[in-house]
Amino acid sequence: MINNKGDSCVGEQTIKQSKAIYWASGIVSVCGIIFEVLFGAAGSYLLGDGVKQYTLTISLFLTGMGIGATISERVTKNLILSFVWIEYLIGIIAGSSTFLLFGISAFLSEGTDAFFLYAITLVVGALTGVELPILIRKANDIGVTLKKSTARVLFSDYAGGLIGGLLFVYLLRPEFGLVKTAFLVAVINVVIALWILLYFKKELQTFKRHFTAGIAILVFLIAGVFFGEEMAFSFEQKLYRDPIIYSETTDYQQIILTKEQGDLRLFLDGQLQFSSSDEYRYHETLVHPAMATAEKRENILVLGGGDGLALRELRKYEEVKAITLVDLDPKVVALGKTNRDLVQLNEKSFEDERVKVLHEDAFKFAEHHSDQFYDVILVDLPDPNNESLNKLYTLEFYQLLRNRLAPGGSLMIQGTSPTFATEVYWTINQTIKEAGLYTENLHVDVPSFGDWGFVLAKREPVKLDQADIFVETKFLTNEVVAGLTTFGKDIDNEIVNDDGQPVSIETNTLMKPTIIEKYEKAWRSY
Repeated sequence: MINNKGDSCVGEQTIKQSKAIYWASGIVSVCGIIFEVLFGAAGSYLLGDGVKQYTLTISLFLTGMGIGATISERVTKNLILSFVWIEYLIGIIAGSSTFLLFGISAFLSEGTDAFFLYAITLVVGALTGVELPILIRKANDIGVTLKKSTARVLFSDYAGGLIGGLLFVYLLRPEFGLVKTAFLVAVINVVIALWILLYFKKELQTFKRHFTAGIAILVFLIAGVFFGEEMAFSFEQKLYRDPIIYSETTDYQQIILTKEQGDLRLFLDGQLQFSSSDEYRYHETLVHPAMATAEKRENILVLGGGDGLALRELRKYEEVKAITLVDLDPKVVALGKTNRDLVQLNEKSFEDERVKVLHEDAFKFAEHHSDQFYDVILVDLPDPNNESLNKLYTLEFYQLLRNRLAPGGSLMIQGTSPTFATEVYWTINQTIKEAGLYTENLHVDVPSFGDWGFVLAKREPVKLDQADIFVETKFLTNEVVAGLTTFGKDIDNEIVNDDGQPVSIETNTLMKPTIIEKYEKAWRSY
């Protein structure tokens, strides 16, 4: 009887310990996948080209896991302490990662931030790769067969990965941001380590020393949760010339407003969208040539433009009956409606009863609203610096917009800088032509941007010389518009390479997105 009771107690203890290991493997897997996508998001925000950054960080993280799995073969003793200290290291390194990344971006030379991000990703991936083999080995040591321990730990890992991804997308990133999320998840790693340490306390002679170290690390990370974001904000301020007056990370992008001596500036994912000192040059060129060349000006579509500045110019036309503005991010539009400085700049344009706002992807809107036709379409979207934006500069997208144009209608597209990104600008122009539209090219000097290009397109030949701008403007006149169509020899469509040979312009399509690499290469020098 005594032996049976003893065996029963041992069996119960084995079951409890194995369950603790499975729960630990699932929870640290949640943390691992969150760190993996967190690094991709941080790279996308600070370094641009989201697809590239996610690809690199995921690849490096998985490579690190492979390295870690190999290293784990040498860990055969003190399995619980090895697991605990791996969690401690993940907590310290991964928890501080985004905080340090913002600091490096603010104070060190360009390129250092990318090196740091990739190095951290590889290291954290390697530490994550050591976790599971240790847990599997420990589960096997306490009496669970190797087959069962491996299968169950891996199930906990994979299920945890799904949960981690969903948590990051729908809760952590939008509610806490990148810096606080890193510290919060690191806290979970350390808490799990302390829990496992307590669970296997009887096996450890040096329990107090390791537990005290874990508590100290936990206090550090909790301090990071409460104060890290504020300090990182001061680092982020260094990335901008003027004081930040508004900052928010939305489901789609990072929004920054700065202001200094009356100059209001909007940045999306670190890219300048306008400066209040000269934005009228950009927005007048975006709006009025298209309005002047359209046969009718009753039904207008604006893609992007959530700041309301293009709407301000459109409101000057009494014959306009309806303006549909499509902007993916409701937070940008909310800013345009409520921020005192921005409302003053856009002259309360969202209060116009003719304005209807839809929060949709511009491509999907053009694809699904096939029964709507517009006299003027204005495309005021960010530059094509990633895959999601590239689709809005493709042949397929321009074909959709062509089909939405009413007879005699005009389409105006911002086309980045023909000076800084010459090949990109003329690729956009060529792609629009391939969609079956006639084009006219314009560029304007916007001091905060530099030389900036636009493409005016119609189903019929564009007769810009017959256009009459009759509304009140600060910059544009009929004579000025005529001058905007002249390009210097160094930025015209006769592009040559370094050897003086002509460069052929390819059409940008969904299947072959040629424009992203050109854009990244062009702006790398500026």
